[in-house]
Amino acid sequence: MFTSVLMIEQPLTPVDVDFVTTLHGDDAVSFIVLMQPRGDQDRLLRAIDDVALGELPEAVHEGDEPEGEAARGPAAQALAHSLNALRSKGAKATGQIIGAHPLDKLKAVVEEAAADEVIVLTAPHFVEEFFHRDWASRARHKVGVPVLKLFAHNE
Repeated sequence: MFTSVLMIEQPLTPVDVDFVTTLHGDDAVSFIVLMQPRGDQDRLLRAIDDVALGELPEAVHEGDEPEGEAARGPAAQALAHSLNALRSKGAKATGQIIGAHPLDKLKAVVEEAAADEVIVLTAPHFVEEFFHRDWASRARHKVGVPVLKLFAHNE
């Protein structure tokens, strides 16, 4: 069985689920989903990304995003939704919420599971990507397996 570690920051949409579950054709795939609560990311960088995408109302409301413990409830719901969606497509899926040091946790999970790849499914983060500080760019230097970066779809 092929094992993919899937890093996400929002619930998987049906399009995302279809895409990641068909990446390897008919091969059986097991997913380990790592969910980082959105509020745990840098608020200023998120606002700059919103402005760059022309989403000014979202930029104004970045300060309303829950952080810390307040963000864990919505993250747990998003993770449960995503795991159920993957399982409904026939994939084996487990997951956990990650907090501080997501790349350290990613490396540990990849090693523990002997994962074959990492898939980073994220919204565009132009500032971080420009400086190669996004998850995928940083993970490529840390985990020792192929890292695929995909942009998440909005419903």
